[in-house]
Amino acid sequence: MSVPKYYEFIPFIIKFLSDNQTKTIKEITEYCATEFDLSESDRNEKLPSGKTKIYDRVGWAKTYLKKAGLIESPKRGTVCLTKAGHEAFKNSNSNVTLEYLSNFDAFTQFRNRSNNKKREEQLFEYSQIKNESPQEQIETAIKELNDELTSELMVEISKISPYEFERLVVKLLIKMGYGDMEENKNAVTKKSADEGIDGIVSADKFGFDSIYIQAKQWKSDNSVGRPEIQRFLGALAGQGAAKGIFITTSKFSGGAVEFASKQLHSKIVLVDGRKLAELMIEYNLGVSTIATYEVKRIDSDFFDECIN
Repeated sequence: MSVPKYYEFIPFIIKFLSDNQTKTIKEITEYCATEFDLSESDRNEKLPSGKTKIYDRVGWAKTYLKKAGLIESPKRGTVCLTKAGHEAFKNSNSNVTLEYLSNFDAFTQFRNRSNNKKREEQLFEYSQIKNESPQEQIETAIKELNDELTSELMVEISKISPYEFERLVVKLLIKMGYGDMEENKNAVTKKSADEGIDGIVSADKFGFDSIYIQAKQWKSDNSVGRPEIQRFLGALAGQGAAKGIFITTSKFSGGAVEFASKQLHSKIVLVDGRKLAELMIEYNLGVSTIATYEVKRIDSDFFDECIN
């Protein structure tokens, strides 16, 4: 038989993890391949990227289960069932479908971010064949891949030290075109004399202008409020600076956003955790390309020249 769809692996993963033991993705993949009695050829079938199809599909099934909160990763590279996962197994794991996962708010929010679709539209999609064009399917898939990568990046960023986070921010700004590493090798300020400024990068290659940085590595459930932005504004004024960027791993409160937008004499840009991860993807910082696909079309000019 051919390699099953990714969602067909979901109930088998739940069953395999029901023994309260942590498992690796390799162990899960091997179990699923055995359960579906896949041939050696099926197991080795590869995608254009070089990854085996079964490993990719089991991986996405695992991702969806994790987004729904049915499995978790106690340590890198392993997963186990959560309380909700055990409940799903008790209630008949064969019923754990995409529609079942849509009952969990976290999963619905994840799908909404990826596809910008309402829950009712998602349920219809699960039960019907997609009517999107091939181009639309590609773009939807890219959005979903990048959304998952964004979430993974946010987790990795939360694990580094505060100093490493400040260095990461400086490297991102350099990737975005603000000077180079040699010019900004001392961009991160010393804690004993930072006066509320975590870093300074050159806004141009001649050093005529500078951007002052505040980097807050906060937990995702903590919001940066207006008082923090006010203190940063005071720090900018103390430096005689007019440009500042406040980057956090969490998010900004409505009051913070409103206050920053009303400043006339100082320009303060706010970058939250999700935007930071998206910029890292856009400027290839902390990520690597695993595959490149070309989409081609007819060159009408070529045929017009041939005819004429």
